[in-house]
Amino acid sequence: MLQAPIFDPLKTYYENWEEGPFAGFADGELLPEKEPRFEFLNQKISYPIGIPAGPLLNGKFVKAALDKGWTVPVHKTVRTRVRESNEWPNVLGIVGIEGDLTLARAQEPIVVAQEYKEPLSITNSFGNPSYEPSVWQKDLKECVAYAKKGQLVMCSLEGTKWEAEWGTEEYVNDWVSGMKMLKDAGVKVVEANFSCPNEGVASLLCFDTPKVKIITTAIKEKIGDTPLVIKLAYFKEDALRELVKEVGNIVDGFSAINTIAAPVVNPDGTQALPGGEKRIKSGICGHAIKWAGLDMTRRLAELRKELGMKYGIIGVGGVTIPSDYKEYRDAGADLVMSATGAMWNPYLARDIKTAYPDG
Repeated sequence: MLQAPIFDPLKTYYENWEEGPFAGFADGELLPEKEPRFEFLNQKISYPIGIPAGPLLNGKFVKAALDKGWTVPVHKTVRTRVRESNEWPNVLGIVGIEGDLTLARAQEPIVVAQEYKEPLSITNSFGNPSYEPSVWQKDLKECVAYAKKGQLVMCSLEGTKWEAEWGTEEYVNDWVSGMKMLKDAGVKVVEANFSCPNEGVASLLCFDTPKVKIITTAIKEKIGDTPLVIKLAYFKEDALRELVKEVGNIVDGFSAINTIAAPVVNPDGTQALPGGEKRIKSGICGHAIKWAGLDMTRRLAELRKELGMKYGIIGVGGVTIPSDYKEYRDAGADLVMSATGAMWNPYLARDIKTAYPDG
């Protein structure tokens, strides 16, 4: 049964940042962690469950996630400069689709509204806003210090082409300097968000394998043995194989998937999100994309074995009930994360640990 969300869709991003988190993340109840029994990218953790970059806007959200037993929370994606949020609304419920959001179905308009029902799927459209680095670095240092034994705080970053005249060198340097900021803040595992629209040749950077290789190589040269995870969208078979072959021995882990983009409309057929052409499409997440996250997890596990690589796998997408977690673990995920499910059930981590005490 859905609970009141920790992020209030009726409030703006900035209102949520200042006033949140809400509901179960604000009740003050602390759920204890057990002794570390698992390992992820050389970090000892108590249980392989977490929340991906997205719902945890700042340190208050991250600390609340830790208190509720989300062992590996990921701070929402940050940047090296201030970036404004997309206009409100940023989160809407999916009311116009049944079952899986296939790639073919994602070419057609999806009806959305301020209505949330099971099985839960939503759209989110923030644009990866960011406060000044001085703000989020302070946040991160406090979160890392707040984490208990067996907990791991991660953070996601998106490099940005801030100036029109910037070429590849400046763009790569922005990624590198941002990742160095994360490391300086004490983050022990960093994530590069290559799965949001940015400077890739096919709108998503993760699909531009040559550029991904250039950027990840440069990042690793700067951050050394700090593990680097890259966030991916859904890949077709051959494209994923090419990416893994090129960067699977450079990066330390893959996180998949983020969302599946689709046009979103109001019940009357009008564009649901203000902002013109750039917001015709929006990322769909939750139950409707579980098939895609599971498929990517299985293929990443198969490629890891076939190619003799050692990267970690974070399975993400559609984890809204405990059995979803088990499906991801069976598919080969070393760590499972839930965003939409965690937003509407802050106690989902507790429920998963109760259902599967052995992980």
